[in-house]
Amino acid sequence: MDQERYTRGIENLRAIDGEGGKKVIDSLKDIAPDLGRYIVEFAFGDIYSREGLTLKEPELITISALTAQGGCEAQLHVHINAGLNVGLTPLQITETMLQCVPYTGFPRVLNAVNVAKRVFQEQH
Repeated sequence: MDQERYTRGIENLRAIDGEGGKKVIDSLKDIAPDLGRYIVEFAFGDIYSREGLTLKEPELITISALTAQGGCEAQLHVHINAGLNVGLTPLQITETMLQCVPYTGFPRVLNAVNVAKRVFQEQH
């Protein structure tokens, strides 16, 4: 394990995802601990640490990608929470999803918007 990458990643994960990110990593400990380590080191230690974007922009990109891919509702839930944690508004999140309609279609965007609706309700 690259301790520097892991430390940088876990700090980013806490700042971005808060408790949601910790729960995801903890849920992998008994079945796929290496997967949790890869998420922390690569996604949050390497990718999220790159310069050039604010913390809001990678979350919008991630929300877009998960919306377009479809079938990622659990991960979308985590990243919508993360987006709110880093200062995105519900309007910015739903508008980002709407931008996906021409490229990915209504069903995937409807599924994503329904996840967003649940997250927004949980936040209040």
